[in-house]
Amino acid sequence: MIRIVLADDHAVVRDGLRVLLQAQPDFEVVGDAANGREAMRLTQQLHPDVVVMDIAMPELNGIEATLQIHDVAPATQVLILSMHSTTEHIFRALHAGARGYLLKDSAGAEVVDAVRVVHAGRRYLSPKIASTVIDDYISERQRASPLDSLSRRERQILQLVAEGKSSAEAAAMLFLSPKTVDTYRSRMMQKLGIADVPSLVKFAIQHGVTQLD
Repeated sequence: MIRIVLADDHAVVRDGLRVLLQAQPDFEVVGDAANGREAMRLTQQLHPDVVVMDIAMPELNGIEATLQIHDVAPATQVLILSMHSTTEHIFRALHAGARGYLLKDSAGAEVVDAVRVVHAGRRYLSPKIASTVIDDYISERQRASPLDSLSRRERQILQLVAEGKSSAEAAAMLFLSPKTVDTYRSRMMQKLGIADVPSLVKFAIQHGVTQLD
């Protein structure tokens, strides 16, 4: 039996969810809360398997409540059910420990599937937001990468140096003079805050510029 607590400040939403979930033979709604503080208290008392949680609630919002639930009942999985589809809300919720994020306008049978997925310990993202989250994650990773501080030529030289090529060998491959390669390498290491070639090799491997044989 999957034991569930519902947390939403609208009684009509809680009632609708209760009817939907109780219709499943292996689901039991053991409690409901109108705010995050009450949800956290109920979770501490009842230790449900899953909390279905809204974000916009009085006294304690769903994200802060998720953080507290993660502390007091780490075995309880939180599924966020929200009208907010911005990546900021989604990232904050997942960072707080939520295992899933579902949009209210796509609720219904999807809630049942989402509860089963998070109960099994897997992540669930509503299909409506999954592609947006992935696109934003990729963009954020690209902005955050130290490789972005390097020019294309510097990245080329980084790979060649990491692969053990001498300045003369790299120069021949890139149609440059060895002195120019040395200048690029020095500037590149300064940008990255790296003082020696072994550290440069390690950096290149860690960031996927090259790999160990």
